[in-house]
Amino acid sequence: MIDLSRLPERVSIYEVSPRDGLQNEKVTVSTPDKIRLIDALAQAGLQRIEITSFVSPKWIPQLADADELAGHIKPPPGVTFSALCPNPKGLSRAKAAGLEEIAVFLSASETHNKKNINKTIDETLLEFEETVPPARAAGMRVRGYVSTVWGCPYEGEVEIERSHAIAMRLIELGCYQVSLGDTIGCGTPRQTARILDRMLKDIPAPKIAMHMHDTRGTALANILVGLGIGIRDFDASVGGLGGCPYAPGAAGNMATEDLVYMLHGMGIETGIDLEKLVWAGKAAESIVGRPLPGKVHQSGVRSLRA
Repeated sequence: MIDLSRLPERVSIYEVSPRDGLQNEKVTVSTPDKIRLIDALAQAGLQRIEITSFVSPKWIPQLADADELAGHIKPPPGVTFSALCPNPKGLSRAKAAGLEEIAVFLSASETHNKKNINKTIDETLLEFEETVPPARAAGMRVRGYVSTVWGCPYEGEVEIERSHAIAMRLIELGCYQVSLGDTIGCGTPRQTARILDRMLKDIPAPKIAMHMHDTRGTALANILVGLGIGIRDFDASVGGLGGCPYAPGAAGNMATEDLVYMLHGMGIETGIDLEKLVWAGKAAESIVGRPLPGKVHQSGVRSLRA
C-alpha cells in the first residue's frame, strides 16, 4: 500500500555518474577530469559514490584507468567510494586500490545478461560465489545490482519472480543491499508497486534500492511510489548523465539534481547541498562536452518546500 502521508525524514542517494554516467561516453574522459567530478560530488554532500568499474578495458574502454583512478583518489571522512567488480580478478584489483566497498551486477534478463556480461545468469551467480563471500571475509561491503527488472530491450517484460529469485540469491551471498534497475526506463507506477510489494515480502526495505532511468520521463513517478512503499535508497547520476551500453534506448539515468529537488521540496533531507550539486552537474557537462538532460540542471534551482 502506498502511503504518501508517511514519508521519511531522510533518504540516501547513491551517486553513479563517475561509473554508470561516464561508461557510455564516446569521448575519452581523462583521469584528472574524473577526479574533478568526484571531488565536486563529494563537496556537494554525496556520501556514497561509485567511482569506476574493474572490468576488462575491451568491454568498457572509458573505465580503463580504474586502477589509476582508485589508487590516486581517497574518500574524505564520511564518504564511501565503491566500484563494480564482476569477478574475483576485479575484487583483487579493488583490494589493491584500498576500496572498502564493491558492487556486483547481473541482469534479470538472460539475453541482456549475455550481451552485458557474456555469461548466463547461472554462470554469473556461480562467479559471484567466488567474489562476494571473499570480499565479505576481507571486511568489504558488497552491493548488488539487478538490471532490467522493469523490462528488457530484447525480451520485453521480465517476470517478477525471476528478479525476486536473483535478488534473494544476492542477499544470501552477503550483499548488504540490492539495487533494482529499470535499465531502459520503461517502468510505470503500478508496475513499480507490484515489483516492490513482491520484493518486500521477503527482503527488508533497507536492503532494497531503486536505480531508475528516465528514458520515458517516469523515473520520479516511480521513485515516489517507492517512497510511499518504504524504500529509502535511490541511485542517481548528476545531470542525468549516462545509460547502459548494452541496452539500446537506455540513455537517461535519474538526474541527481531532479531527485534532490523533489525530495527537498517534500521536506525530505538528503544531506546534499543542491546549489553545489548543480555546480557538480556543470562540471560533468564541461567534462563530457555536451548538454546534459537533467531538468534542474537545465533550469536552475528555485526554493521550494512542502
